[in-house]
Amino acid sequence: MFDERSRADPHLMRTAELMAEASSLDDVVSILERTGRRIAGSDGIAVVLRENDVCAYVAEDAIEPLWKGSRFSLDACISGWAMQNRETAVIPDIGIDPRIPSDAYAYKAIRSLVMVPIGTPEPVAALGAYWCAMVWLDTATVARLEALACQATAALARLEGKRSTEPAAS
Repeated sequence: MFDERSRADPHLMRTAELMAEASSLDDVVSILERTGRRIAGSDGIAVVLRENDVCAYVAEDAIEPLWKGSRFSLDACISGWAMQNRETAVIPDIGIDPRIPSDAYAYKAIRSLVMVPIGTPEPVAALGAYWCAMVWLDTATVARLEALACQATAALARLEGKRSTEPAAS
């Protein structure tokens, strides 16, 4: 879990330790919620879980409320796009990117974002970082978010493996 990107950043080193101790999906979500904004240097962070064809915004840490508690069609939001395409979405200007549903962002102070899928081979979640200003999203920031998503992916795989090796209840 300590890849090169994690070694270079003390916050990522600490999150790797926390992810190694996570004992549930709720723990992983909580770690992402508590650490993502600092690692990204963003104005907001959101954790999104995939529930079949729906994206459920389950956690956030932001300067204003985002979408916690909301559910969107996988095909109608950028978190769904990132999960379906297994690809990080880097969007410096939400106003000109066709993947952004303008209605959902109309009353939000968001101008730039990065959305990173979590899980492999099929993403089961996404981590979004948001900025109130249009910012140039440098490769180091994107790499830190991707490293955090990799840590979450590893923790979820470990938890799934642990669950599949536990004896069935009688």
